[in-house]
Amino acid sequence: MKTILVVNAGSSSVKFTLFFAADLHVAASGLVERIGLEGTRLVYRRPGQETIQRLVSIPDIGNAVELILPLLTDSQAGVIGSKEDIRAIGHRVVHGGEYISQPAMIDDRIKQIIRDCFDMAPLHNPQNLEGILACETGFPDIPQVAVFDTAFHATIPSKAYLYALPLRFCEEMKIRKYGFHGASHRYVSRKAAEWIGKPETDLRLITCHLGNGCSITAVSRGQSVDTSMGFTPLEGVPMGTRCGDIDPAILFYLMRQRGMNAEQLDILLNRESGLLGLAGTGSSDVRDLVQSMLTGHHQAETALRVFTYRIKKYIGAYLATLGGADAIVFTAGIGENSPLIREWICEGLTELGISIDPQLNQSVNGNLGEIQSAESRVLLLIVPTNEEAEIAIQTRELVTN
Repeated sequence: MKTILVVNAGSSSVKFTLFFAADLHVAASGLVERIGLEGTRLVYRRPGQETIQRLVSIPDIGNAVELILPLLTDSQAGVIGSKEDIRAIGHRVVHGGEYISQPAMIDDRIKQIIRDCFDMAPLHNPQNLEGILACETGFPDIPQVAVFDTAFHATIPSKAYLYALPLRFCEEMKIRKYGFHGASHRYVSRKAAEWIGKPETDLRLITCHLGNGCSITAVSRGQSVDTSMGFTPLEGVPMGTRCGDIDPAILFYLMRQRGMNAEQLDILLNRESGLLGLAGTGSSDVRDLVQSMLTGHHQAETALRVFTYRIKKYIGAYLATLGGADAIVFTAGIGENSPLIREWICEGLTELGISIDPQLNQSVNGNLGEIQSAESRVLLLIVPTNEEAEIAIQTRELVTN
């Protein structure tokens, strides 16, 4: 039976999932984590089977990719006979610039576009390309497809993607809003429409991808019309370690008062800010912050209040953008699994037709379902995301057309 392999190469890990092409059920999945660090670990899972875990010595992403095929074809643990059983390989790529609006068969042009976006996604695109090159070596003659995080947001109109800078910067340097988490927003939009029982083209959705990285997207009739992340993933709501929206003049102030340079500011805004910087607990994990709050740590509560308030502001903005919403969708690690965060986001929105049911908010937690009260005019949905499945869907569509 033909399969589709999805590969997600990150800075220190390679995740992979093998799907049966016919029904997109998972045949096997796994990851190699802490690549190049002490304690590099391989995890391999098959439905209904015991998980295999072992320490491995893997210095780079290329070597991690080399482990995948022997696992999948192993006489004991494997699920396919040979690499010829793989119909195509789909790759997650974070940034595709302004010219990519669809998944693409990987060729020299696509690889160059990925390289051209290195500066805009320095923590992701180089690793994504390394994974692609390793798969081209290890799986020659198998079609390779790139699915870009930015592609779903290519439908955002110029009134939403332009910054109020001299236009030449947009035209010459491609400075504009791109948006991210596209595969997740696309997947949960599709699943929300299936749950509601209406075509995507009949719906207005606000999708909230809330994890260590967070983005909110306004989806009108199946298309992204605005999103909170921008030129880079730094814009938008506060996140685990990213600051989100701030007054840009703060950067000039820090440069003058603290003598900070570009590299120091980059580290400050991307790695030392957000929930980590605000809470002062040494953790950026919402679960840790909730526990700290419950034991009387007031700054942890303040950080969570800032977080949920900013999300609420984006929801309000996108209600205006869309002229109302049929549903608000919560997804990703925090969105799916934190009743408190969902409750605080929805507080005070009853006049806008948004009201959460406290019992459903607890009982549906982590699962697909509705959590709004009987009085709510807007559906509130938890939809577990599956970016790998969305990549497989888009890969299958491209190679079978």
